[in-house]
Amino acid sequence: MNAYVDPDLCIGCTQCAGLCPAVFQMEGTLAVAQPGPIPPEEVPQAVDAANACPVSAIRIEE
Repeated sequence: MNAYVDPDLCIGCTQCAGLCPAVFQMEGTLAVAQPGPIPPEEVPQAVDAANACPVSAIRIEE
């Protein structure tokens, strides 16, 4: 699974980075997802972070 953050939708609320720092970081005022597959042990937290995004800027895809 891979995570993607849409920079046009992200409002920089930091929730994803707070919930799953292994996958999401803040780059300036916007969140970014680490490239490549999400480590299996981080998938539940990454999904929680995507669901917590107030503007639905995060996609988790296989």
